[in-house]
Amino acid sequence: MKRTLKRRRKKLPSLRAEQLAAQHTALRGRVVALVAIALLVTPLVPWPGPLYLYAVLFVFALLGWGGWYVENAVWGKSWHQYVFVTADFALMAFILLFPNPLLPLDYPPQFILRYGNFIYFFVLLAGLTYVYRPRLVVWGGLSAAACWTIGSLWLLRLPDTARFPAGDLSTEAALSAFAVPTYIDVGTRVQEVGVLLISAGLLALAVKRSRTIAIQQARLAREKANLARYFPDKTAELLAGKTNPFSQPRELHCAIVFADLVSFTPWSQQHTPAQSITLLREFHGILARIIFANDGTLDKFMGDGLMATFGTPEPTQSDASNALVAAMEMADAFELWKKSNTLPDTEGLSLAIGGHHGSVVVGDIGSEERLEFAVIGDAVNVASRLESATRQLGCRCLISSELSAAAQREGSIDISRYLARLETHEPIPLRGRSGKTSVFVLR
Repeated sequence: MKRTLKRRRKKLPSLRAEQLAAQHTALRGRVVALVAIALLVTPLVPWPGPLYLYAVLFVFALLGWGGWYVENAVWGKSWHQYVFVTADFALMAFILLFPNPLLPLDYPPQFILRYGNFIYFFVLLAGLTYVYRPRLVVWGGLSAAACWTIGSLWLLRLPDTARFPAGDLSTEAALSAFAVPTYIDVGTRVQEVGVLLISAGLLALAVKRSRTIAIQQARLAREKANLARYFPDKTAELLAGKTNPFSQPRELHCAIVFADLVSFTPWSQQHTPAQSITLLREFHGILARIIFANDGTLDKFMGDGLMATFGTPEPTQSDASNALVAAMEMADAFELWKKSNTLPDTEGLSLAIGGHHGSVVVGDIGSEERLEFAVIGDAVNVASRLESATRQLGCRCLISSELSAAAQREGSIDISRYLARLETHEPIPLRGRSGKTSVFVLR
């Protein structure tokens, strides 16, 4: 039960936004419909009868605006909308069943049922389908049926009301009854109410389906927004449409880049926490934009550093090239930031970057309560060790020969100007690994 309640709470903000937008659309649709009705009745109703109808249509517009206003108000309650719906249909029944006072009519009140005005109820009912509330549609149908029934019963109880003669089904009897101005066909009135209720039920089912789709779309939008914090837009769209995309671990080749802010710890000791947060936000923001611009995945922030992958969760033909370009662009962007930022004493900070290409395993790790997307493998360890080794070599970036070779094999991006800036270095040992690793250096 608790999990269900939590899920419902999570849905509410997104669905609320959809309902407010739908309410505004319904208001605009109502105004358009009322204008169309005004244009329709103008040539059909003798003057000055349209003046009365214009006033009524204005009241309908006010009721629509009132429902929209209350829906947007902080103090508005859900039951307020039911009140407005009831008022709508009560006013509609009154207009349809009682004669226009501006028209010099010489026929009895029962005669108004001959004009087929009942169809206008369906205009109001259709307007309720915009607001993603099946119960409100059902309530509208019930309100319309109740108001129409009450009005029809009032007409039936008039002393001069004529009905179809009981037991006589002949054509002559039907024509004679129909010729009486005060005649009311009870069967037709029952059919009108029945069809209205059936229509309301069918529309409510359609609205329920639309509501479900709206919730699903809102959830997908929220998931895509969350994924966009870690993946490029195209990858986020791909993953948002999949169910448990990382449930089955996969082995693939990708490029890994580690970046770390050197000397941040002593810097933070000499400055306020607010300044430290500001620095990290600017620093992370610069690197993240470069990673996403080169179709990389922001795997995680690690304090004053980060890990990015290129080729996860879906490999491409330019992963190594993108990683090489991103690593060198991050190094350049950091130097520009040091010169342009307003924070104090950032000249002593430096950025260490390590990049490698190799085989990794991609999948979920964790427990049922919390899962995390992870990229695991020896290639990740190598990239991390290369980033650490920049301190000993006194350089900004170390690129493994595997990453450089993979980027050159791809040939999908012109990386010649980036390769020209790299210096060949003798193989270096990496902590925790046997043998030596061939690297290129960016000073």
